[in-house]
Amino acid sequence: MRLLLTSQGVTNPSIRGALVDLLGKPVEEASALFVPTGVYPFGGGAGMAWDAMSGSRSDQLVGLGWRTLGVLELTALPTIRPEMWVPAVREADALLVWGGDVLYLTHWLRASGLADLFPSLTDTVYVGVSAGAIAVTSHNVDAEFDLGFVPDGHPMADDAEHGLGLVDFTVVPHLDHPDAHGAPLAEVEAWAATIPAPTYAIDDDTALTVVDGTVEVISEGSWKLIPPATPR
Repeated sequence: MRLLLTSQGVTNPSIRGALVDLLGKPVEEASALFVPTGVYPFGGGAGMAWDAMSGSRSDQLVGLGWRTLGVLELTALPTIRPEMWVPAVREADALLVWGGDVLYLTHWLRASGLADLFPSLTDTVYVGVSAGAIAVTSHNVDAEFDLGFVPDGHPMADDAEHGLGLVDFTVVPHLDHPDAHGAPLAEVEAWAATIPAPTYAIDDDTALTVVDGTVEVISEGSWKLIPPATPR
């Protein structure tokens, strides 16, 4: 699987060009499945999911002009026979994984069975937005924040600080964004100083591509690579 890890989706021509390169064809010739699951724990999450699909943010991912597009709701998959949804995943050129609560999204990537398919999806492009990007990395930058959405005693709180570990680094999106979800560089550096893995801090005009373990930064904005914490 090839990865395009973004802060806010496909926000500029450079990131779109990287997506086309990963797909190996124009977006207009590619099929995609959209995963909105991560936004549901937030207040107004249902509306946020709809906005991502049809509203002001749709042009950053869903509205890029895909040949075909479907919605893959992770929470539904355990109740459906695999033969009813696995072929659609295998046939898709891209999985578009929206943002939201990292812990909730990571839990359902595992619990749905979708993460189990990842090793076999060698030709699929995984496009992660914010939480969708963090979920596949080694560590969850929002672990303490995300625990506030977890029901008492729920098993998704176990190992909350770790993502799926498809890559050996972590990502902090929305670098220096002015709203409440922004990540000031000083705070990112303080958090990264506790993590035994490299940390990419990226703004909304930056993305990372990962192909066969090789990372490339695609940016029309600001970013910083912070080295792993030094073992004591």
